[in-house]
Amino acid sequence: MLTLVSLGLFACISSAAPPPGADVTPAVVPTPDKDQEVAVLAGGCFWCLEADMDKLMGVVSTTSGFAGGPEEHPTYEQVSHGDTGHTEAVYVVYDPQIVTYLQVLDWYWHHIDPTDAGGQFCDRGKQYRTAIFPQNDGQLAAAKASLELVTTSGVLPGAVTTEIVAGQTFWPAEKYHQDYAQNNAAHYQRYRTGCGRDDKVAKIWAKLLRQPQPLPH
Repeated sequence: MLTLVSLGLFACISSAAPPPGADVTPAVVPTPDKDQEVAVLAGGCFWCLEADMDKLMGVVSTTSGFAGGPEEHPTYEQVSHGDTGHTEAVYVVYDPQIVTYLQVLDWYWHHIDPTDAGGQFCDRGKQYRTAIFPQNDGQLAAAKASLELVTTSGVLPGAVTTEIVAGQTFWPAEKYHQDYAQNNAAHYQRYRTGCGRDDKVAKIWAKLLRQPQPLPH
């Protein structure tokens, strides 16, 4: 089994310190239009979850950041070292006329390991735990229903450990973490492949007859 030490550069926390010249200014969280909605989700390394959510039809924008802890304005270095109560998370703006919140959650479930309480794949620690952060009472009810469906589906190899936590503030990560898969494609692909994320997700959901697909245009 690969570990954080053996993975080296293949780990999301390969170096918590920003690279030379990186823009460490916190990103600006986009304000959704009146006909748009927001989902906040945690699924391990935010580079990967952001890239996965970007592929879902109806998603307008994604922002990498942190949620789930009491600390205000956390930095990547603080969170990645486990010095806060936060987990890496993604702020997803989507068009509910194209994709519903339940469909966003369905896509999310099938791109994570909901049975791992200790992190995700090669990234270990509570800062990489999975969680859903509902933004209102409607999302809270939908998240609970979605969790129940996944829990009782019988397709997973273990108990679901993903948390549902309402009333949490989302804090954006530094600008150099945004759109990481596009802006640092070579390093990102080495990390994702080395971490085995896609292979492990496929095995976790192997019993599922229906594989999630992007919604039609």
